[in-house]
Amino acid sequence: MKTIKVVAAIIRDNDKILATQRGYGDFQGMWEFPGGKIEVDETPKAALEREIEEELNVIIEIEKFVKRVEYDYPQFHLSMDCFICKIKSGTLELKEHQQAKWLTKDTIENMNWLPADIELISELKEMLSSESL
Repeated sequence: MKTIKVVAAIIRDNDKILATQRGYGDFQGMWEFPGGKIEVDETPKAALEREIEEELNVIIEIEKFVKRVEYDYPQFHLSMDCFICKIKSGTLELKEHQQAKWLTKDTIENMNWLPADIELISELKEMLSSESL
């Protein structure tokens, strides 16, 4: 099975994190943490900075690595490195997503998440509750 390596930004703003709704592809309409594929000879952090600037028109500061999610979709294996980030500069502009929402510990479970992203939700809810995000 083919492995696709991607990165995801868990963008925080105090006690909220950003979720984006896919505007394309097989999973259009589902919610995810923004990010994308790591290109050849690119580090995960460089890929994340590039992807977020391309998708959301903002510059992020990567604060810490959270976890690597390994998930088997029917057509491929996904390896996703997830990082806590914050917006350093710019104004959010959705270039590839239908919409974006800032979620709290009380609303994070209410979204129709992509299967791989679901693995992060309980951990992030706990982080939001303990303010260790």
